[in-house]
Amino acid sequence: MEVVPAWAPAVGFTLLPHAGGFLGSIITKREIPTWYETLQKPSWCPPNWVFAPVWGTLYTSMGYGSYLVWKELGGFNEKSLVPLGLYAGNLALNWAWTPVFFGAHKMGWGLVTVLLTTGTATATTASWYNINKTAAYLMVPYLAWLSFASALNYRIWKDNRNKK
Repeated sequence: MEVVPAWAPAVGFTLLPHAGGFLGSIITKREIPTWYETLQKPSWCPPNWVFAPVWGTLYTSMGYGSYLVWKELGGFNEKSLVPLGLYAGNLALNWAWTPVFFGAHKMGWGLVTVLLTTGTATATTASWYNINKTAAYLMVPYLAWLSFASALNYRIWKDNRNKK
């Protein structure tokens, strides 16, 4: 008798990144009207409503990619330690950005966090490429968005760093 249904790991891995996103959204929703709206932002800053669907799509994509790697390598084992460990580190950094930037109002440390996130996402993607190319390709939109988010975080930090 199978204890865990065959579809459960796919769903679990796909939904896992959303957990941090959901918790972060609680902080974000509180800080947008009281703090974020007071910041000077570049003309190319997307409207606030864009961020939730973008992150929802990216979290789903990278989560499913992690499932493909896990499945290809036969679960959690010595072979999966580096590719899934890099992913776990990336996810932790990703989740840390919101409390740093929005929660603590530390725009400079937010920039450091998003740059570290981009670095670990790049390493994760590279480590996944020879395991499952589809999983690596599922990370490409995330890498593109992180590049954009890094530039946006930099401009917001640069344009508001003297603000009390």
